[in-house]
Amino acid sequence: MKENLKRLNKFIGETGYCSRREADKIIEEGRVTINGIVPELGTKVSPDDEVRIDGKLIREKNEKPVYLAFYKPVGIECTTNLEVRNNIVDYINYPKRIFPIGRLDKASEGLIFMTNDGDIVNKILRARNNHEKEYTVTVNKPITDRFIERMGNGVPILDTVTRKCKVEQISKYIFKIILTQGLNRQIRRMCEYLGYEVTALKRIRIINISLDVPVGRYRDLSDAEIKELNALIEPSSKTEEASLPKTETPKRRTEFIKRDDPRFKKRGDY
Repeated sequence: MKENLKRLNKFIGETGYCSRREADKIIEEGRVTINGIVPELGTKVSPDDEVRIDGKLIREKNEKPVYLAFYKPVGIECTTNLEVRNNIVDYINYPKRIFPIGRLDKASEGLIFMTNDGDIVNKILRARNNHEKEYTVTVNKPITDRFIERMGNGVPILDTVTRKCKVEQISKYIFKIILTQGLNRQIRRMCEYLGYEVTALKRIRIINISLDVPVGRYRDLSDAEIKELNALIEPSSKTEEASLPKTETPKRRTEFIKRDDPRFKKRGDY
């Protein structure tokens, strides 16, 4: 590994972000982090390190970001904290530093994206962007038409009412649901409110990517999938504030009054 280490200013210079001299300056200003830590001048980095300037991830020229579709098994925690037992990063053991986009409960399984591209994360995570996530859910007692109807029309949980969503019965105990929001343990809470207990939950699709690898395995997203994914999330905003609906300021009505109009003096327009 030692032969792959580079001085931080050299690494920044080779990305094309700025010259080595300018890199030294921004390092001294504390604008650079390595794996979330502000480094000193002369620090060396490896290809696995995550270097950010003003919070933005930078890479060496021609280095393609990593995008993985991973089938998370039950029992794996979606955290980058390596001190947590059965964390997703250690489980995958990928040669580069990557992190999950969003999460799946420890008791749930299915598709989750892993990446080292911080720019794509917020776009996908914003609930207001209406990105679809599809699940199959097994419950502990027979499903009724009333249950399907109520799940689809919104359920009061966590001091709100869930958005209307598509729900379809698959068998006596299994249904499919497509969500466009990600409240904490949303499906489990919705079922619990209606008197059902989830016994198995699997995410089978995120936006345009479907689960197609064996449990515990991953694959790289294809260039075509990445292109389509980027096109689908392009209208999305990177910040919560910008994702809020804009309200127009009412335009002030302009009214012209002749000087001899009796309203002229009342308004004091002189």
